[in-house]
Amino acid sequence: MSHDGVGPRAVMRSVAFLTAGVLAVPALAGCSEKDPAGKPTAGQEIAPAERGLIADGGTLRWAVDALPETLNAFQADADAATSKVAGAVLPSMYRLDANGRPQRNPDYLESAKVVDREPRQVVLYKLNQQAVWSDGREIGAADFAAQWRALSGKDTAYWTARNAGYDRIEKIERGANDLEVRVTFSKPYADWQSLFSPLYPKDVMGTPDAFNDGARRKLKVTAGPFALDTVDKESGEVRLKRNPRWWGRPAKLSELVLRAVPRDKRTAALADGKVDLAEIDSSEAHRITLAARDKGKGNGAPLAHGPGAALTPGKSLRSWAIAHGSDEEAADEEILARKKRGKAVAKYADEQSSLRGFEVRKSLEPAFTQLALNGQEGPLADERVRRAVARALDREELARVVLRPLGLPAEPVGSHLALSGQQAYADNSGALGGQDTKEAQALLADAGWVSGGPVKEGQKEKKAAGAGASKEPAGSEASESSGTPASSDSDSDADEGSGSSTTSGSSDRSSSSDSSDSSGDDGTYIVGEDGKPGDNKPGENRAPSLLVPAPLAELQRVALLDQAYVLGVHGRAEKAKTAKTAKTAKKQKAGKKQRIGKKQQAETEKQQKKDGPGTSGKVEKNLAHEGRSQFQHGGAPGAYAPKGTAAPGRAAAGPLAKNGKPLTLRFVLPSGPGSQSLRAVGERIARMLERIGIRTEISKVADESYFKDHIASGQYDLALYSWPASAFPATDARPIYSKPVPAADGSLNVEQNYTRVGTDQVDQLFDQAIAELDPGESRSLVRKADARIWAAAGSIPLYQRPQLTAARTNLANAGAFGFQTPLYEDMGFLKKGAKPQVSPSS
Repeated sequence: MSHDGVGPRAVMRSVAFLTAGVLAVPALAGCSEKDPAGKPTAGQEIAPAERGLIADGGTLRWAVDALPETLNAFQADADAATSKVAGAVLPSMYRLDANGRPQRNPDYLESAKVVDREPRQVVLYKLNQQAVWSDGREIGAADFAAQWRALSGKDTAYWTARNAGYDRIEKIERGANDLEVRVTFSKPYADWQSLFSPLYPKDVMGTPDAFNDGARRKLKVTAGPFALDTVDKESGEVRLKRNPRWWGRPAKLSELVLRAVPRDKRTAALADGKVDLAEIDSSEAHRITLAARDKGKGNGAPLAHGPGAALTPGKSLRSWAIAHGSDEEAADEEILARKKRGKAVAKYADEQSSLRGFEVRKSLEPAFTQLALNGQEGPLADERVRRAVARALDREELARVVLRPLGLPAEPVGSHLALSGQQAYADNSGALGGQDTKEAQALLADAGWVSGGPVKEGQKEKKAAGAGASKEPAGSEASESSGTPASSDSDSDADEGSGSSTTSGSSDRSSSSDSSDSSGDDGTYIVGEDGKPGDNKPGENRAPSLLVPAPLAELQRVALLDQAYVLGVHGRAEKAKTAKTAKTAKKQKAGKKQRIGKKQQAETEKQQKKDGPGTSGKVEKNLAHEGRSQFQHGGAPGAYAPKGTAAPGRAAAGPLAKNGKPLTLRFVLPSGPGSQSLRAVGERIARMLERIGIRTEISKVADESYFKDHIASGQYDLALYSWPASAFPATDARPIYSKPVPAADGSLNVEQNYTRVGTDQVDQLFDQAIAELDPGESRSLVRKADARIWAAAGSIPLYQRPQLTAARTNLANAGAFGFQTPLYEDMGFLKKGAKPQVSPSS
């Protein structure tokens, strides 16, 4: 899983209906001749070339985030570097093609098929007769059996991270000869092709000690196109060399070096010639694109970008004048600044010159970014609120924010369990529905969250229509540093008044205002809260509100609600900008204010000075309907009339409240330099939620604590993170979406379901899919499970993550691989004069 973070085309949509609390999911598969899996949204970009065009020899230096902590892919601390090493030096019975679908690997496997289903499922593997370990021993049943015993979960002495599939095996035995392996299952297992990839030798899997410690830093015996040479922690390198016993197509490279390079140092490493291939972020990709564009300008031409780009002729002249002026102190400072700037410009120009030897290869990762909604407690424990959040999102817009600037297809992901092109994919987002503001507002109203509902305050007891007394102490505020809500049951006016200012990470509160704003509400008026003399609020010195207000009073309150919402969106930053406009609007309204009572007039003038432009028009429009307004049913109940009475039928605006509490969600995002796009998406989501009256408080936390201290522990309401898309979703996705169950110690066992949202029906569909040996029927069950996951609205898939890779222009068969397993033996540098194919490989 990753938090950094488009997806599939909508080929087939399912429809779900919520009737009397029962979800009815229609047939999701077999209803169309068109394959719902479709094709990958973006093809891979690896500069494909025939082997004859690639030179023999050479060393490829490939950047990784860190040296692998272990070389055993089945241990908990295995990472992407572990997978790269295993893919190059160990057998895999199956590997993924460009569509993310498993394909038999002929270097190890001549055939594999289910030969019996009753009374037990039996799979017969026929191995390549040339397949041998680097010590000369044939790969055979003993290696399969050793790996099964280690990963079956029956012997707790093995420190394994997962045993999915291996725990369903009953026995493994030799077939008719040494090249045949018979695997008998105790329970049917549809994803049997996921097993034994990678396959470790029995020397590693044979004993707990060998498994736990023997393969962490060394692999004495291998069986791939490369063999492990050295792991050097001091230099931060894993060095692989050609395997002399390899029987397949010989590796083109003589060496493959995995070099640890932090993400923020990739550009320098590329420019310094320390790496030839590296995953990069969008800013680094932009620099490489600029370097290629500037290639024809010559080395002496000044760059129009970089640290010297902002130095205009006027600024340069002023700098020279200061450096040569009579003020010696200023001159010394300017001379030092000019030297530093000159060094930075020269360094940047040198790096850009070196980066001209690279190009950006881009695709989409086999992973997607999702919005997670923590359903364990709070407002999101109500499925209606989760569904409302989902219906407020414009997923196409969010995909465009991230992918369009990179020139990648900006399409939202339609499945939790697969991506477009993979066999199990189908767009099941119709089970929840697309963006619909009115539907989202109706769901919130049905859940009891009403616009302008009473909110408890930290002040003396006061009475509002439909609200009880509040005796909370004054001064209760949300944490400004973290953006978390106050722990008290009451939410202070500071929370309400700050509104969306927390969305942008602002901590601007009433403390920066004048003394008349000392209550901390920023002037926000919450409908249903009537002030008292001295409160300095819109309700000041006003008679108590009626349960069913007169038309004029109701219109005035509606206008004030609109104003409160606009204030929440714009905040204090707009005050200086709108002072002049508000004054002009006041003069324009002079002729109409005679129709408003003196008390309402004073309130309106005061509120307009705070709200700025665009709000006065709303007041005029609403007041123009005085005495002849005709309300439609269907609005939020209980706003001023007793609960059950429909409010005016109007577009909901302003914050929502229920039982004296505002609807505010804590949105946790990473703060690291590589998470800019994720934060941009988070802030866009916050604005979308504001439109339906949901406030968000964004907490930006350190990357190293983001997952452990917030996601895994459940300390969030909303969060963004990514999951990889597996070719075997019935096995790999079940722990992510299965229903959490109480553990023996009373805690909740969530496995990998960090949203804490699950249903028995989803679990049953996963169980059926994993036991169904008919591939088509198994995929149909997976798609049905996905539709129910959509309907539960615990997580909302947004977009497929971009994959940006910097590669030397003469490097072939490497780059942005997309779904495909890299073919390490085919990577290499082009012969002089040779050019790769134009179109991506399939």
